[in-house]
Amino acid sequence: MKHGFFGLVVVAATIAVLGFAGGAAAIELGDMLSIEGDLAAAYQYQSLSRAPDHDNKGRGALVFQPTLRLQLTEKDVIQAGFGFAAGNALNDGHSPFALVPWAADLEGDVKGIGGRDRDYLLTAWYARRLALGAFGDLEVVGGLINAADYLDDNAFANDEFGQFMNEALVNSPTVFLPAFDLGGALQYELGNWHARAVVMDVAGDEEDAGHHFYGAQIGYRLDLGLGEGNYRLAVAGTGKKFDGPDSEADQALLGGVLSFDQELGDTYGVWLRLGHQDNDALIAHRNLYAAGIDIKGGLWGRGEDNIGFGYALLDGGNDDIDRSQVAELYYRWVFNEYSAVSLNFQYQEDEDNDGNKPRGLISGVRFVASF
Repeated sequence: MKHGFFGLVVVAATIAVLGFAGGAAAIELGDMLSIEGDLAAAYQYQSLSRAPDHDNKGRGALVFQPTLRLQLTEKDVIQAGFGFAAGNALNDGHSPFALVPWAADLEGDVKGIGGRDRDYLLTAWYARRLALGAFGDLEVVGGLINAADYLDDNAFANDEFGQFMNEALVNSPTVFLPAFDLGGALQYELGNWHARAVVMDVAGDEEDAGHHFYGAQIGYRLDLGLGEGNYRLAVAGTGKKFDGPDSEADQALLGGVLSFDQELGDTYGVWLRLGHQDNDALIAHRNLYAAGIDIKGGLWGRGEDNIGFGYALLDGGNDDIDRSQVAELYYRWVFNEYSAVSLNFQYQEDEDNDGNKPRGLISGVRFVASF
Protein backbone atom coordinates (compact mmCIF):
# COMPACT_ATOMS: atom_id res chain seq x y z
CA MET A 1 0.00 0.00 0.00
CA LYS A 2 1.22 3.52 -0.69
CA HIS A 3 1.89 5.99 2.12
CA GLY A 4 -0.73 8.37 0.74
CA PHE A 5 -3.39 5.77 1.16
CA PHE A 6 -2.47 5.29 4.82
CA GLY A 7 -3.20 8.99 5.27
CA LEU A 8 -6.56 8.51 3.60
CA VAL A 9 -7.37 5.65 5.94
CA VAL A 10 -6.55 7.81 8.96
CA VAL A 11 -8.90 10.50 7.68
CA ALA A 12 -11.62 7.94 6.93
CA ALA A 13 -11.27 6.36 10.38
CA THR A 14 -11.45 9.79 12.01
CA ILE A 15 -14.60 10.62 10.09
CA ALA A 16 -16.12 7.28 11.04
CA VAL A 17 -15.31 7.77 14.74
CA LEU A 18 -16.77 11.26 14.71
CA GLY A 19 -19.85 9.90 13.02
CA PHE A 20 -20.19 7.18 15.69
CA ALA A 21 -19.76 9.72 18.47
CA GLY A 22 -22.36 11.98 16.90
CA GLY A 23 -24.88 9.20 16.95
CA ALA A 24 -26.05 9.86 13.40
CA ALA A 25 -26.28 7.57 10.41
CA ALA A 26 -24.66 10.31 8.31
CA ILE A 27 -22.40 13.21 9.23
CA GLU A 28 -24.18 16.53 8.74
CA LEU A 29 -21.87 19.19 7.30
CA GLY A 30 -24.52 21.88 7.14
CA ASP A 31 -28.23 22.36 6.59
CA MET A 32 -28.06 20.78 3.15
CA LEU A 33 -24.78 18.84 2.93
CA SER A 34 -24.05 15.45 4.50
CA ILE A 35 -21.51 12.66 4.09
CA GLU A 36 -21.93 8.94 4.59
CA GLY A 37 -20.07 5.85 3.50
CA ASP A 38 -18.22 2.64 4.29
CA LEU A 39 -14.70 1.80 5.37
CA ALA A 40 -14.07 -1.93 4.78
CA ALA A 41 -11.10 -4.25 5.16
CA ALA A 42 -10.99 -7.93 4.22
CA TYR A 43 -8.48 -10.75 4.13
CA GLN A 44 -9.09 -13.98 2.20
CA TYR A 45 -7.05 -17.19 2.06
CA GLN A 46 -7.55 -19.83 -0.63
CA SER A 47 -6.84 -23.56 -0.27
CA LEU A 48 -6.93 -25.05 -3.76
CA SER A 49 -6.83 -28.39 -5.48
CA ARG A 50 -6.60 -29.26 -9.19
CA ALA A 51 -5.35 -25.73 -9.91
CA PRO A 52 -1.68 -26.17 -10.91
CA ASP A 53 -1.24 -22.58 -12.11
CA HIS A 54 -2.34 -21.03 -8.80
CA ASP A 55 -1.02 -21.25 -5.25
CA ASN A 56 -2.56 -21.55 -1.83
CA LYS A 57 -2.19 -18.02 -0.50
CA GLY A 58 -3.87 -15.17 1.27
CA ARG A 59 -4.42 -11.57 0.19
CA GLY A 60 -6.26 -8.56 1.55
CA ALA A 61 -7.82 -5.28 0.48
CA LEU A 62 -8.92 -2.02 2.04
CA VAL A 63 -11.83 0.02 0.66
CA PHE A 64 -13.07 3.52 1.53
CA GLN A 65 -16.26 4.71 -0.19
CA PRO A 66 -17.58 8.12 0.98
CA THR A 67 -20.69 9.69 -0.51
CA LEU A 68 -21.48 13.41 -0.47
CA ARG A 69 -25.15 14.36 -0.62
CA LEU A 70 -26.44 17.88 -1.26
CA GLN A 71 -30.17 18.22 -0.54
CA LEU A 72 -31.07 21.29 -2.61
CA THR A 73 -34.81 21.11 -1.88
CA GLU A 74 -37.24 18.48 -0.67
CA LYS A 75 -37.42 17.27 -4.26
CA ASP A 76 -33.92 17.92 -5.62
CA VAL A 77 -30.68 16.10 -4.71
CA ILE A 78 -27.12 16.12 -5.99
CA GLN A 79 -24.97 13.14 -4.92
CA ALA A 80 -21.37 12.14 -5.59
CA GLY A 81 -19.81 8.82 -4.58
CA PHE A 82 -16.08 8.13 -4.43
CA GLY A 83 -14.09 4.91 -4.22
CA PHE A 84 -10.55 4.50 -2.88
CA ALA A 85 -8.90 1.13 -2.40
CA ALA A 86 -5.59 -0.57 -1.67
CA GLY A 87 -5.14 -4.17 -2.74
CA ASN A 88 -7.28 -6.54 -4.78
CA ALA A 89 -7.70 -9.42 -2.28
CA LEU A 90 -7.97 -12.62 -4.37
CA ASN A 91 -9.52 -10.82 -7.36
CA ASP A 92 -7.56 -9.72 -10.42
CA GLY A 93 -6.30 -13.17 -11.44
CA HIS A 94 -5.06 -14.35 -8.06
CA SER A 95 -7.86 -16.94 -7.90
CA PRO A 96 -8.36 -19.61 -10.62
CA PHE A 97 -12.15 -19.22 -10.66
CA ALA A 98 -14.39 -17.46 -13.16
CA LEU A 99 -16.27 -15.67 -10.37
CA VAL A 100 -14.42 -13.18 -8.17
CA PRO A 101 -14.38 -13.95 -4.41
CA TRP A 102 -15.14 -10.34 -3.35
CA ALA A 103 -17.51 -8.25 -5.47
CA ALA A 104 -16.32 -4.93 -4.00
CA ASP A 105 -14.72 -2.19 -6.09
CA LEU A 106 -11.06 -2.81 -5.27
CA GLU A 107 -7.82 -1.13 -6.37
CA GLY A 108 -8.04 -2.40 -9.93
CA ASP A 109 -11.64 -1.17 -10.24
CA VAL A 110 -11.32 2.46 -9.07
CA LYS A 111 -8.61 3.54 -11.54
CA GLY A 112 -9.27 4.13 -15.22
CA ILE A 113 -12.98 3.69 -14.58
CA GLY A 114 -15.07 2.73 -17.59
CA GLY A 115 -12.30 3.39 -20.10
CA ARG A 116 -12.71 7.15 -19.61
CA ASP A 117 -9.37 7.80 -17.86
CA ARG A 118 -11.18 8.70 -14.62
CA ASP A 119 -10.01 7.66 -11.16
CA TYR A 120 -11.88 7.40 -7.83
CA LEU A 121 -15.09 9.26 -8.81
CA LEU A 122 -17.66 6.46 -9.03
CA THR A 123 -21.00 8.24 -9.29
CA ALA A 124 -22.16 11.85 -9.65
CA TRP A 125 -25.79 12.51 -10.39
CA TYR A 126 -28.74 14.86 -10.00
CA ALA A 127 -32.19 13.55 -9.06
CA ARG A 128 -35.59 15.18 -8.90
CA ARG A 129 -38.60 13.53 -7.27
CA LEU A 130 -42.07 14.30 -8.59
CA ALA A 131 -45.16 13.65 -6.48
CA LEU A 132 -47.99 12.57 -8.79
CA GLY A 133 -50.68 12.36 -6.13
CA ALA A 134 -52.97 9.38 -6.61
CA PHE A 135 -50.74 8.27 -9.51
CA GLY A 136 -47.70 7.62 -7.29
CA ASP A 137 -44.19 9.11 -7.28
CA LEU A 138 -41.59 9.44 -10.02
CA GLU A 139 -37.87 10.08 -9.60
CA VAL A 140 -35.67 11.16 -12.52
CA VAL A 141 -31.89 10.65 -12.23
CA GLY A 142 -29.10 11.69 -14.59
CA GLY A 143 -25.29 11.70 -14.52
CA LEU A 144 -22.66 9.07 -13.69
CA ILE A 145 -24.70 6.16 -12.34
CA ASN A 146 -24.46 2.48 -11.38
CA ALA A 147 -27.08 0.23 -12.96
CA ALA A 148 -27.00 -2.10 -9.92
CA ASP A 149 -28.47 0.72 -7.80
CA TYR A 150 -31.74 0.31 -9.73
CA LEU A 151 -31.85 -3.29 -11.04
CA ASP A 152 -31.63 -6.78 -9.49
CA ASP A 153 -31.87 -5.72 -5.84
CA ASN A 154 -32.50 -8.27 -3.08
CA ALA A 155 -32.98 -7.87 0.67
CA PHE A 156 -30.67 -10.77 1.60
CA ALA A 157 -28.18 -11.05 -1.28
CA ASN A 158 -27.14 -7.69 -2.69
CA ASP A 159 -24.46 -6.13 -0.44
CA GLU A 160 -20.80 -7.13 -0.72
CA PHE A 161 -20.00 -5.26 2.51
CA GLY A 162 -22.66 -6.70 4.79
CA GLN A 163 -23.88 -9.89 3.13
CA PHE A 164 -22.29 -12.35 0.66
CA MET A 165 -18.90 -11.59 -0.86
CA ASN A 166 -18.88 -13.74 -4.04
CA GLU A 167 -20.13 -11.90 -7.11
CA ALA A 168 -22.62 -14.64 -8.07
CA LEU A 169 -24.48 -14.07 -4.79
CA VAL A 170 -24.53 -10.26 -5.03
CA ASN A 171 -25.96 -9.76 -8.54
CA SER A 172 -26.79 -12.05 -11.43
CA PRO A 173 -24.16 -12.20 -14.21
CA THR A 174 -27.03 -12.71 -16.67
CA VAL A 175 -27.96 -9.00 -16.53
CA PHE A 176 -24.34 -7.71 -16.93
CA LEU A 177 -24.96 -4.44 -15.06
CA PRO A 178 -22.52 -1.65 -16.03
CA ALA A 179 -21.29 0.73 -13.34
CA PHE A 180 -20.03 4.28 -12.98
CA ASP A 181 -20.78 5.61 -16.45
CA LEU A 182 -23.02 8.17 -18.11
CA GLY A 183 -26.71 7.45 -18.01
CA GLY A 184 -30.16 8.16 -16.71
CA ALA A 185 -32.74 6.33 -14.63
CA LEU A 186 -36.45 6.55 -13.89
CA GLN A 187 -37.98 5.15 -10.69
CA TYR A 188 -41.76 4.98 -10.39
CA GLU A 189 -43.67 3.85 -7.29
CA LEU A 190 -47.39 3.28 -6.87
CA GLY A 191 -48.50 1.52 -3.71
CA ASN A 192 -46.71 -1.81 -3.50
CA TRP A 193 -45.59 -1.68 -7.12
CA HIS A 194 -42.42 -0.21 -8.58
CA ALA A 195 -41.05 0.16 -12.09
CA ARG A 196 -37.54 1.27 -13.04
CA ALA A 197 -35.73 1.97 -16.29
CA VAL A 198 -32.03 2.60 -16.94
CA VAL A 199 -30.19 3.80 -20.06
CA MET A 200 -26.39 4.12 -20.13
CA ASP A 201 -23.66 5.05 -22.59
CA VAL A 202 -20.84 2.68 -21.62
CA ALA A 203 -17.43 3.79 -22.87
CA GLY A 204 -15.84 0.33 -22.64
CA ASP A 205 -12.14 -0.43 -22.49
CA GLU A 206 -9.57 -2.61 -24.24
CA GLU A 207 -11.44 -5.74 -23.14
CA ASP A 208 -15.02 -4.49 -23.54
CA ALA A 209 -16.41 -2.61 -26.53
CA GLY A 210 -18.23 0.64 -25.88
CA HIS A 211 -21.97 0.19 -26.13
CA HIS A 212 -25.38 1.38 -25.06
CA PHE A 213 -27.10 -0.40 -22.18
CA TYR A 214 -30.85 -0.63 -21.58
CA GLY A 215 -32.45 -2.14 -18.49
CA ALA A 216 -35.86 -2.28 -16.85
CA GLN A 217 -37.38 -3.82 -13.74
CA ILE A 218 -40.85 -4.29 -12.34
CA GLY A 219 -41.45 -5.37 -8.76
CA TYR A 220 -44.13 -5.95 -6.15
CA ARG A 221 -43.91 -5.79 -2.35
CA LEU A 222 -46.07 -8.40 -0.63
CA ASP A 223 -46.88 -8.91 3.06
CA LEU A 224 -48.01 -12.49 3.73
CA GLY A 225 -48.45 -12.01 7.47
CA LEU A 226 -45.16 -13.80 8.11
CA GLY A 227 -43.22 -10.75 6.93
CA GLU A 228 -42.41 -8.65 3.91
CA GLY A 229 -41.52 -10.14 0.56
CA ASN A 230 -40.31 -8.60 -2.68
CA TYR A 231 -40.75 -10.13 -6.14
CA ARG A 232 -38.94 -8.62 -9.14
CA LEU A 233 -38.31 -9.21 -12.84
CA ALA A 234 -35.40 -7.38 -14.48
CA VAL A 235 -34.37 -7.46 -18.14
CA ALA A 236 -31.35 -5.88 -19.81
CA GLY A 237 -29.79 -5.56 -23.24
CA THR A 238 -27.01 -3.80 -25.11
CA GLY A 239 -26.18 -2.57 -28.57
CA LYS A 240 -24.50 -4.92 -31.06
CA LYS A 241 -20.90 -4.33 -30.03
CA PHE A 242 -19.70 -7.74 -28.81
CA ASP A 243 -17.92 -10.69 -30.38
CA GLY A 244 -19.73 -13.98 -30.83
CA PRO A 245 -18.45 -17.49 -29.97
CA ASP A 246 -17.05 -17.97 -33.48
CA SER A 247 -15.35 -14.53 -33.55
CA GLU A 248 -18.16 -12.95 -35.52
CA ALA A 249 -18.63 -9.30 -34.59
CA ASP A 250 -21.62 -7.10 -33.77
CA GLN A 251 -23.51 -9.30 -31.33
CA ALA A 252 -25.75 -7.97 -28.56
CA LEU A 253 -26.18 -9.08 -24.96
CA LEU A 254 -29.73 -9.81 -23.82
CA GLY A 255 -30.76 -11.35 -20.50
CA GLY A 256 -32.99 -11.25 -17.48
CA VAL A 257 -33.34 -12.32 -13.87
CA LEU A 258 -36.08 -13.09 -11.36
CA SER A 259 -35.06 -11.90 -7.88
CA PHE A 260 -37.22 -12.82 -4.87
CA ASP A 261 -36.82 -12.36 -1.12
CA GLN A 262 -39.29 -13.26 1.62
CA GLU A 263 -39.23 -12.89 5.40
CA LEU A 264 -40.53 -15.91 7.32
CA GLY A 265 -41.32 -14.48 10.73
CA ASP A 266 -38.85 -12.51 12.85
CA THR A 267 -35.98 -14.97 12.50
CA TYR A 268 -35.78 -16.43 9.00
CA GLY A 269 -35.65 -15.13 5.46
CA VAL A 270 -35.25 -16.87 2.11
CA TRP A 271 -34.18 -15.61 -1.30
CA LEU A 272 -34.03 -16.85 -4.88
CA ARG A 273 -32.47 -15.69 -8.16
CA LEU A 274 -33.08 -17.29 -11.54
CA GLY A 275 -31.23 -15.77 -14.49
CA HIS A 276 -30.93 -16.49 -18.21
CA GLN A 277 -29.28 -14.74 -21.13
CA ASP A 278 -29.05 -15.14 -24.89
CA ASN A 279 -25.91 -16.84 -26.21
CA ASP A 280 -25.38 -15.02 -29.52
CA ALA A 281 -22.45 -13.16 -27.95
CA LEU A 282 -19.51 -14.81 -26.22
CA ILE A 283 -20.57 -15.36 -22.58
CA ALA A 284 -19.12 -17.25 -19.62
CA HIS A 285 -22.49 -18.43 -18.24
CA ARG A 286 -25.95 -18.54 -19.77
CA ASN A 287 -28.01 -19.67 -16.76
CA LEU A 288 -28.00 -18.82 -13.06
CA TYR A 289 -29.76 -20.80 -10.34
CA ALA A 290 -29.15 -19.28 -6.90
CA ALA A 291 -30.91 -19.49 -3.54
CA GLY A 292 -30.21 -19.02 0.13
CA ILE A 293 -31.40 -18.47 3.68
CA ASP A 294 -30.87 -15.73 6.26
CA ILE A 295 -31.08 -16.43 10.01
CA LYS A 296 -31.27 -13.55 12.47
CA GLY A 297 -29.30 -13.67 15.72
CA GLY A 298 -32.35 -13.35 17.96
CA LEU A 299 -32.43 -17.13 17.80
CA TRP A 300 -29.30 -17.24 20.04
CA GLY A 301 -29.67 -13.98 21.93
CA ARG A 302 -27.81 -11.60 19.57
CA GLY A 303 -30.61 -9.91 17.69
CA GLU A 304 -28.45 -7.76 15.40
CA ASP A 305 -26.22 -10.61 14.20
CA ASN A 306 -27.11 -12.89 11.32
CA ILE A 307 -26.02 -15.97 9.42
CA GLY A 308 -26.30 -16.17 5.66
CA PHE A 309 -25.99 -19.22 3.44
CA GLY A 310 -26.20 -19.18 -0.34
CA TYR A 311 -25.58 -21.50 -3.28
CA ALA A 312 -25.29 -20.70 -6.98
CA LEU A 313 -24.97 -22.90 -10.06
CA LEU A 314 -24.05 -21.26 -13.36
CA ASP A 315 -23.86 -23.11 -16.67
CA GLY A 316 -24.65 -23.00 -20.40
CA GLY A 317 -21.96 -20.55 -21.52
CA ASN A 318 -20.19 -20.70 -24.87
CA ASP A 319 -16.71 -19.62 -23.74
CA ASP A 320 -14.16 -21.72 -21.83
CA ILE A 321 -16.29 -22.47 -18.74
CA ASP A 322 -18.81 -25.30 -18.84
CA ARG A 323 -20.10 -24.93 -15.28
CA SER A 324 -19.39 -23.00 -12.05
CA GLN A 325 -20.61 -23.67 -8.53
CA VAL A 326 -20.41 -21.46 -5.44
CA ALA A 327 -21.51 -22.15 -1.88
CA GLU A 328 -20.97 -19.41 0.71
CA LEU A 329 -21.57 -19.22 4.46
CA TYR A 330 -21.00 -16.15 6.63
CA TYR A 331 -21.57 -15.08 10.21
CA ARG A 332 -21.89 -11.32 10.78
CA TRP A 333 -21.08 -10.17 14.31
CA VAL A 334 -22.42 -6.66 14.95
CA PHE A 335 -20.50 -4.48 17.43
CA ASN A 336 -22.91 -1.53 17.23
CA GLU A 337 -25.07 0.16 14.61
CA TYR A 338 -21.95 1.42 12.82
CA SER A 339 -19.53 -1.52 12.70
CA ALA A 340 -19.47 -5.29 12.23
CA VAL A 341 -17.09 -8.13 11.44
CA SER A 342 -17.95 -11.13 9.28
CA LEU A 343 -16.38 -14.56 9.06
CA ASN A 344 -16.82 -15.88 5.54
CA PHE A 345 -16.32 -19.27 3.89
CA GLN A 346 -16.70 -19.94 0.16
CA TYR A 347 -16.44 -23.19 -1.75
CA GLN A 348 -15.89 -22.70 -5.47
CA GLU A 349 -15.60 -25.18 -8.30
CA ASP A 350 -15.29 -24.64 -12.04
CA GLU A 351 -15.34 -27.13 -14.88
CA ASP A 352 -13.95 -25.99 -18.23
CA ASN A 353 -14.35 -27.41 -21.70
CA ASP A 354 -11.08 -29.33 -21.43
CA GLY A 355 -12.24 -31.23 -18.34
CA ASN A 356 -10.18 -29.24 -15.82
CA LYS A 357 -11.93 -28.88 -12.45
CA PRO A 358 -10.22 -26.38 -10.15
CA ARG A 359 -11.83 -26.27 -6.73
CA GLY A 360 -11.08 -24.68 -3.41
CA LEU A 361 -12.12 -23.24 -0.08
CA ILE A 362 -11.73 -19.50 0.45
CA SER A 363 -11.79 -18.42 4.10
CA GLY A 364 -12.09 -14.76 4.91
CA VAL A 365 -12.67 -12.11 7.54
CA ARG A 366 -14.24 -8.75 6.72
CA PHE A 367 -14.54 -5.64 8.89
CA VAL A 368 -16.89 -2.81 7.91
CA ALA A 369 -17.42 0.54 9.60
CA SER A 370 -20.28 2.68 8.29
CA PHE A 371 -21.04 6.32 8.96
